[in-house]
Amino acid sequence: MIDEEAFPAAGIKSATSKNRLWRYGPVVVWAALIFIGSSSILSGSNTSAFLVQPMRWLFPTASDSTLQLAHLLIRKAGHLSEYAILAWLAARAFRTSSNDLLHHRWFLVALILVVLYSLSDEFHQSFVPSRGASLYDCLIDTVGGLMMLGFLAVRWNSVRSPRVSKGN
Repeated sequence: MIDEEAFPAAGIKSATSKNRLWRYGPVVVWAALIFIGSSSILSGSNTSAFLVQPMRWLFPTASDSTLQLAHLLIRKAGHLSEYAILAWLAARAFRTSSNDLLHHRWFLVALILVVLYSLSDEFHQSFVPSRGASLYDCLIDTVGGLMMLGFLAVRWNSVRSPRVSKGN
């Protein structure tokens, strides 16, 4: 056992490690979930079974082309939202980082992470037989991340500098 009085840095190090885990752990876990989802598990053929069939039951007069379009839009909304969540987790981690570069450039670093992870995800999908790589999906992913980062920048900026009343 390390005597923390003799080595005070040992206690600080363990606290810092715990903070890093809470800061970056959710980013890593979410990235892993995206990676798993980009396998054949969430391919279009597999998601149609649990998305199109219920829509067919809810809207019995809808044409097959309408149902397929709805399926496509739901899948693309999934891209948008999963990368918005990745951007939010990355921004949260970088904005609270003790590293000055990450702390002060959280927006740019989080956006770069989103773009690079999106590209790597599509590259991964190019090796999955039931999936395909698409730069359009990368664009949708990036837009989702950028929308979230823009929202966070406005929100965090307004929290940091409260409005001054004009009355007094």
